[in-house]
Amino acid sequence: MLLKLQNHLSKNFPFLKEKKLLLATSGGIDSMILLHLFQELNYNIAIAHCNFQLRGLESFGDQQFVQDYASTHNIEVFVTLFDTENFAKDYKLSTQIAARELRYNWFYELLETENFDFILTAHHADDNLETFIINLTRGTGLDGLTGIPEQNEQIIRPLLPFSRSEIEEYAKVNNLKWREDSSNASDKYLRNKIRHDLIPILKELNPNFLDSFQKTQNYLQESQIMVEDASIMIYQQVVQEDNDIISFDLKKLNQLPNYKSYLYQWLREYDFTAWEDIYNLVESQSGKQIFSKNYRLLKNRDFLILEEIKELENEVYFIEKEQKEVKIPLNLYICKVNDIFAPNNSIIFVNEDLLQFPLTIRKWSEGDSFYPSGMNGKKKLSKYFKDEKMSLIEKEKTWLLCSNNQIVWVIGKRADQRFIANKTTKNSIQLELL
Repeated sequence: MLLKLQNHLSKNFPFLKEKKLLLATSGGIDSMILLHLFQELNYNIAIAHCNFQLRGLESFGDQQFVQDYASTHNIEVFVTLFDTENFAKDYKLSTQIAARELRYNWFYELLETENFDFILTAHHADDNLETFIINLTRGTGLDGLTGIPEQNEQIIRPLLPFSRSEIEEYAKVNNLKWREDSSNASDKYLRNKIRHDLIPILKELNPNFLDSFQKTQNYLQESQIMVEDASIMIYQQVVQEDNDIISFDLKKLNQLPNYKSYLYQWLREYDFTAWEDIYNLVESQSGKQIFSKNYRLLKNRDFLILEEIKELENEVYFIEKEQKEVKIPLNLYICKVNDIFAPNNSIIFVNEDLLQFPLTIRKWSEGDSFYPSGMNGKKKLSKYFKDEKMSLIEKEKTWLLCSNNQIVWVIGKRADQRFIANKTTKNSIQLELL
C-alpha cells in the first residue's frame, strides 16, 4: 500500500512534497493509517484533531490518544474542543452537518494562521461508495453521483483509491494502533446502515463490486466534464453579463432541446432549491421572482435576470450650491456653462434659477411623477418605467435628482421638462453622469 500511495502521489499530487501539510486525525483507523503513511514518506506534516464532545469520556480518550502519538513521534499537533450539540441546536443543523461545519471552518483557520498549504483527510473508496448511495437514495443530479473529489481547493483526499479492506490489512501487517469509535457500530445514522446492511449484500452479489463501482464513477466523472464543456459553450450563446447582472435570453433558451438541464447547470452554484419553480418561471408572467438565500431570479419579458440580493438603499444624499462633484451614490460632475448642446442620457442642462438647494438624490417611491423632456404633460414615474420596459431590477437601481422634492432628472434616463435650460437661460448648469 505504501508503494501504491507513493506512485499515486507522484502522478497526481507531486506538488505536495514541498508543502506544509495539515492531516485531519480523529484517532480512527483511516486517519491513523494516513498519518503513518505520510510519516513513512517523509512529508512535512502536522496533526489537527477535533474533539466534538459527543461521546463523553470516549471523545477525550481519542484526544489523548492523538496527543500522545504526536508527542511520541515529535509531530506538531493542534487540538480544539467544540460544543457541537448546542451549535447544532442554535443553527438548526443535524449533528453530523454541525460537526462538518465546525471542523472545516477550524481547518481553514489553521491554514491561514499557521501557514499550512493543504488539508489532508482520510476518505477512502468505501466512503465514496457510501456517499454515492446516500445521494442516490435522496435524489441527485450527476454531481451527486460523481463522488467525493480527490481535491477540492486546499482539501486533498489521497486515500480515495484505497478500499477499507486494504487499509485494515495494512494496519494489521504493520501492527498499528487506533481508536474504535463506538458510534460506528450504531445504525442510528444512515451511513452506518448502508455500511453494515446494504454494501455487504452488494459485495456478496459481486465480490468485485467496489472495483466495478470505481470504474462506473470514472465514466460518470468523464461525462460530467463533457456536460460542463457543453454548458460553457451554450452559456456563451444564451447569456449576457453586465456588471453584476446576468441575463438569460428566453428565446434562445427555448430553442434548446432540454433547457432545464442547462438552467440547473448554470444556476446550481447560486444555492437555488426550488427547481420546478425555476423551470416554470420560463413560461410565467413578467415580474415573477424566485429567491435563494443570496440571489433572486426575475422573469422580465424575454429574459430571466439573475442578481445578488442587496439591501435597498433608502438614504437621501445632498448637493450643496457651488458643489462640483458627487461620489456617492453615483459619480456626478456639476459645472456652470455658457453654451449648451444637445443633451443625452448621461448629460443634461438645467436652469439654476429654478433650483432650490440643497438638491437631493434619492430612490423613487410610489406616487412620484414628473414632466418627461420631449413629451407633453405629467406622467407617473411607475408608468414611465413601464413604457420604457424597465425591469424590476432596473427600477430598483434608478436614482432621482430632486429640487424641493420635485424631480429634476431621472438620472441616466430622462430630464424633467420644467427645469431644462435653453439658449436664453442666463444661469445654466451642466450635470454629467460619469
